[in-house]
Amino acid sequence: MSNDESMPLTDKLYRTRYEPDAAHPHVRVDAEAYRRAGTKKLLKICPAEVYKPAPNDPEAVQTSHENCLECGTCRQAAPEEGVEWTMPDGGKGVKYRYG
Repeated sequence: MSNDESMPLTDKLYRTRYEPDAAHPHVRVDAEAYRRAGTKKLLKICPAEVYKPAPNDPEAVQTSHENCLECGTCRQAAPEEGVEWTMPDGGKGVKYRYG
């Protein structure tokens, strides 16, 4: 299988099987730390677009933990923005990666 750079993100994410734990999200952002940092790196660095601007507050961020690839990019590139990341509970999170 080739690595097609023109493939949309949604198609790439479809190749990864997740089992999200809606009751216990493993990714959170401390809202005050995010505001204090003022850098908004999280909106640019996540390869799975887990972080998006909050629709009602451009200075806040919302997370879609069910898209998380568990790569750790957010923790390494933007620790000052208040990322709280823990391993998903047993049996949850990324299950299988195609290709």
